[in-house]
Amino acid sequence: MSAIAGVQGDIGRIRLREQGSRMLQAWADQPADVVLAWEGQLTYMGAHNQWITPESVGVPNPYYDQERGLTVVADAIIDNREELFDNLGVHRRDRASISDQELILLAYDRWGIGTAARLIGDFAFVIRDERNGRLYGARDFSGGRMLYYSWDGAQFRFCSMIEPMLGLPAVTRAINERWLAQYLAISTVVDAASTDQTVYEDIRQIPPAHYFVLENDKLGLSRYCMLESSGALKLSSDNEYVEAFQEVFQQAIDARVRTKHGVGAQLSGGLDSGAVVSFAARRLREENRTLQTFSYVPVHDFIDYTSKWYMPNERPYIEKTVTHIGGIQSHCLDFEGLDPYSDMDDMLNVMEMPYKFYSNSFWLKGIFKEASDRNIGVLLNGGRGNLSISWGDAIPYYARLLKRMKWIKLMGELRSRSYAIGSGRGHLLSLVSKEAFPFLRGKNRELADNPYHALINPAFAARTQVYKQLREYGIGDSGWLASGDTYKDKENHFRELFHWNASNTLAAKLSHRYKLWKRDPTNDLRVIRFCLSLPEDQYVKQGMSRALVRRATEKLLPDSIRLNETVRGVQGADWLHRILPNWSSFYQELQQIGRNDRMLEIVDGRVVEGVLARLRNGVQSADAYGRDVNAAMYLMILYRFLQKSA
Repeated sequence: MSAIAGVQGDIGRIRLREQGSRMLQAWADQPADVVLAWEGQLTYMGAHNQWITPESVGVPNPYYDQERGLTVVADAIIDNREELFDNLGVHRRDRASISDQELILLAYDRWGIGTAARLIGDFAFVIRDERNGRLYGARDFSGGRMLYYSWDGAQFRFCSMIEPMLGLPAVTRAINERWLAQYLAISTVVDAASTDQTVYEDIRQIPPAHYFVLENDKLGLSRYCMLESSGALKLSSDNEYVEAFQEVFQQAIDARVRTKHGVGAQLSGGLDSGAVVSFAARRLREENRTLQTFSYVPVHDFIDYTSKWYMPNERPYIEKTVTHIGGIQSHCLDFEGLDPYSDMDDMLNVMEMPYKFYSNSFWLKGIFKEASDRNIGVLLNGGRGNLSISWGDAIPYYARLLKRMKWIKLMGELRSRSYAIGSGRGHLLSLVSKEAFPFLRGKNRELADNPYHALINPAFAARTQVYKQLREYGIGDSGWLASGDTYKDKENHFRELFHWNASNTLAAKLSHRYKLWKRDPTNDLRVIRFCLSLPEDQYVKQGMSRALVRRATEKLLPDSIRLNETVRGVQGADWLHRILPNWSSFYQELQQIGRNDRMLEIVDGRVVEGVLARLRNGVQSADAYGRDVNAAMYLMILYRFLQKSA
């Protein structure tokens, strides 16, 4: 609910105040209900407060408890409030008046540095403990809120954003080569695998699922949350699994519609966002509140170039969902006039670092602005659904059955699957065999299908030893996960912390600009733990992939959406179509990269030359997912960033 900043060190109150207030002043152009600060002998804390929840209104943040000798500054919405209140023995009549920052302070008073592990929600906070001479802080398990810091052994500075820290004493704009090498070597939309690093050498970040302790002039970081698949939950029937899921998912939804403003949701034509919207609309109707949905659709002159299995314009499915659920105010937005090239500088201002999700950047930001203009306080989405509520691709599951020689079960599933999607069992068995035994795909298949150029300069890669670093995270020399096993990739997703860093960074920073929080019930810690505890056959059942969420939304979603196994939405497919009127300017700027010494020190000049040659005669909308235009956008974004940071 707040952008937070602070300084600790034995440097005198005047210097503490100067540095702390300078960081707060950097947010002068962003909306705030009140800006507050607290000063101690060795500590300054401040917050650019945005009142999102009813309990936050008028409550000081930073919050000082003189009796306990504790001060907390928090950017947080805590979702397991009732559980915490019960454990802390807080009387029910007092609970509604206690803000989330007060609740964090009460939790710390009871559990000390074990506090972060007790909290569920999106949070970043710092506590000054006068009794123990300690500074303690943490980020939530998936990094939904940001917490950057610098530490030189004498001064500790922290902040929700990077830019306010640049220019503070001993904090420079020197580029972090380790981060930059990972950015270039990782081929997918992940920025860097080392989640404690940032693009700047003098600024680090508290990784997701970590807390820090600064005590006796020593800084330590510790991980407090690790998620693993257990398959340990054993219920007596399939219906009991569905009912148990519905209960925990509704609990996550209820926690995330807590706001003094309106409630919105991003809605596509798919299952995850549809499930979120159906559960949320049901709860809001009981409270006489209306859910507003925000959906991205292509511009009117876009001509679909995708195959029949894809749907770039999901409006028909969106309208079916809205009509079926009822009581929803729907907004389908095409953001005509916006494109990822003309919006690049503003996105760099938002992200404060290079980014890779260019095809969706402009409309994600556009939805935040549109929702903010309509007084929305929380914007629901289903971003993590693929790995939680809608996990369960049929082919990898069948490959497991094949490798474990579960012939009878496999044949029954193939029969049901063949009927469900209208495909022959022989074809399905071929796909399953290639999934189970990758050597059947052919030696060069993986390389041929790789949609990414290797952009990093080989000399820069060798000097930074980037591929050695990435192998420690399970990332191979191709630039992405090396296992080739869907289930191992899922385990890696929850074990490692880098997968969601970029998207969470965008959402957190947009929230400060637009006074609006993205909230994802599919990323609720209780939901994820429940989903990881389920037997795998709850996710693929009777030929149905993603079976848990399909069964759980029966009657809540139209069957044409709920049971759709053949058509998949593709958001942002018109991104290149939008750039075409400015392609000449784009290409001219791209040529400058091939002549820029700073860029050629870090990127492979041969790749740049090849991309320029192949794009010389222009592009078409259908080239949107080609290797060359992807490389061109990655290069352009990095080039613009380095120009700005020079």
